[in-house]
Amino acid sequence: MTLDTVPVSPSTPPALLEQQAVEQRRRLHNTVSELRSQVRETVREKLDLERHARTYVWQASAAVAFLGLLFGYGTAGTIKHMVS
Repeated sequence: MTLDTVPVSPSTPPALLEQQAVEQRRRLHNTVSELRSQVRETVREKLDLERHARTYVWQASAAVAFLGLLFGYGTAGTIKHMVS
């Protein structure tokens, strides 16, 4: 019989209840520690700018070139309207 399977009743010895509480706290602490490390690793992966830059270099280059073209075309059009 493990500590988790001991039924709790008014006659349960306080030492046994304390032992159960210590075990539950230990398991809870371990679970929280595991979750923290998993979240930390996931956040590191998602925010790894160097890896994303390598992965999406061509898409980013195309987007910047397109935005530069639009900006240049818009600026030239504005200047053309100002001059004429």
